[in-house]
Amino acid sequence: MTEMKTRREIPAAVILTAGAEARIAELMAKAPAEAIGVKLSTPRRGCSGLAYSVDYVSEEAKFDEKIETPGGTFYIDGASVLYLVGSTMDWVEDDFTAGFVFDNPNAKGACGCGESFMV
Repeated sequence: MTEMKTRREIPAAVILTAGAEARIAELMAKAPAEAIGVKLSTPRRGCSGLAYSVDYVSEEAKFDEKIETPGGTFYIDGASVLYLVGSTMDWVEDDFTAGFVFDNPNAKGACGCGESFMV
């Protein structure tokens, strides 16, 4: 008798709030024709070292994490996953600003201007 192994679901590296998912849907609704999704990465930038960057993506990279949302596909750059595990991504709007906001348990500090973080 062959025993079947069940696959354990691995939680996504980043949790998307309803606000973030809604914003991804808005972005994908007006995306360039070649866009297959929206991608989060952490390029080196700013005075603390890493920054959050969200951009359209036109092709899937081998090690990217892929999260299907109701409004489109969200990718996490494979090289950035380690810096983002356990993070929550939200979309926040007020009278003066609008943007993605991250609650990242891996961030050990941020620069004074808020553009970058360190791990």
